[in-house]
Amino acid sequence: MSTSTVTTLPGLTTGTWTIDSSHSEIGFVVRHMMVSKVKGHFSQVTGTITVAENILESSVVASVPAASISTRDDNRDAHLRSADFFDVETYPELSFRSTGIRTDGDDFVLDGDLTIRGNTRPVSFELEFNGASANPLAEGKPTAGFSAKGEISRKDFGLEWNVALETGGVLVGDKVTIVLEIEAGKDA
Repeated sequence: MSTSTVTTLPGLTTGTWTIDSSHSEIGFVVRHMMVSKVKGHFSQVTGTITVAENILESSVVASVPAASISTRDDNRDAHLRSADFFDVETYPELSFRSTGIRTDGDDFVLDGDLTIRGNTRPVSFELEFNGASANPLAEGKPTAGFSAKGEISRKDFGLEWNVALETGGVLVGDKVTIVLEIEAGKDA
């Protein structure tokens, strides 16, 4: 695939594709106590992918309820929902709106604006198109899959709570890796 001539992808036809929350995951990884990493995810996501004739002119809009966070620890999840972190009472939603797509070898980079806790910052995700197929469980509805990965500084989004460790360092790392596995179905 030539990076200068990519305008279409097999099976990814023009139009609106709706993100399938039950087959998608918004995950994250952050360092804990400077010695390990904790993984979590948001259990809900809504959004659309608008595919243009030239794939590089396509766009993405998505939102995630902040309260849907899960790290497999109820106490930690409650703390993450509190004003120390996501403050879900004041900022109930995380959102993303793309600003552009560009090629990167055989893959792509998805640029956009991410909003967390009322703070909007530009982010870039390494984007991979996983393919498209007719979904036999949805009357042959076209379905496409994407994987994406990017990093943010949580402090850039107002997520500054932390505790200094006696041995040096902090309880929660600043760098957060975001990992997306997205499945979307084409609207009729």
